[in-house]
Amino acid sequence: MIQIDNLSKNYGTVQAVDSISFSLNDGEIVGFLGANGAGKSTTLKMITGYITPTSGNVTIDDKNIIDDCIAIQKMVGYLPELNPLYAEMKVHEYLKFHASIRGITGNEFIESLKRVVSECGLQGVVHRTIGNCSKGYKQRIGLAAAMIHDPKILILDEPVTGLDPNQIVEIRGLIKKLGKEKLVLMSSHILQEIQATVDRIIIIDNGKIVADGTSDELISGAQGKTQLHLEISNAEENAIQEMKATMPELHIKDVTKSGENFNIVIEYASGSDPRKDIFNHAVAQSWVITEMRVTEKNLEDIFRNLTGKVNEGADDE
Repeated sequence: MIQIDNLSKNYGTVQAVDSISFSLNDGEIVGFLGANGAGKSTTLKMITGYITPTSGNVTIDDKNIIDDCIAIQKMVGYLPELNPLYAEMKVHEYLKFHASIRGITGNEFIESLKRVVSECGLQGVVHRTIGNCSKGYKQRIGLAAAMIHDPKILILDEPVTGLDPNQIVEIRGLIKKLGKEKLVLMSSHILQEIQATVDRIIIIDNGKIVADGTSDELISGAQGKTQLHLEISNAEENAIQEMKATMPELHIKDVTKSGENFNIVIEYASGSDPRKDIFNHAVAQSWVITEMRVTEKNLEDIFRNLTGKVNEGADDE
């Protein structure tokens, strides 16, 4: 298990990470979601011991990152956003190089190589020069290097950035498979990819944790609301606005007129369903309803609400 307590990182006067706390349990695939510059990469680098926190602590299996950094790094496999590959090396040579750094040699390396080649699907390229491999295979090679010492924790920083749709599906499947045996923490700015891959989502904004839960929990919880799109005729705008007096739980977000019709966007708390009351109110007012359509908020809506922006771009810090 990973426990993050009041973790902060300052770069001079800039506070990249601001006293965040959360815990991760074995067997979870957790997505770390945030816009560029939100603090994702800085947090991952502190968890792996790559950079030192300004304050706070990271504890993994009762070991803390300040006093037990080397012991923690033995338990963690880390794939940074900029995958550090040597294009002139063959795949097996590169993996042997990583294994030697970890003190894995001889028969132990042979067994480790067989394991990661199988797990990462590298059978067809293990004797190929890295520079001649596709970007999808290069990500697999990076994953294999991060896994050569069979870590119990995998930390992946933007693992699908720059991949084409087919390659993204391949890496997503690999991450899901690995998540059955390891704790996986992956950062991404790609909302759809996080939603499709992980069990749980942590959203960070301006260095602070602003949400933590499953995709469904975030959408249906306090942050999420349901929108109802209503098209009516034979109505007056004042009468539409007065509808809230009889149904105070409704929030009328938008009213626009299109010819003889009004298009209305109504928002209400997820879990409630005022459509019957709205229909009865419309009948009482002699309105004609030509459309009533519910739109549940999705993860992008939640992200917009919590951060005030849409995720685009690639780099974090």
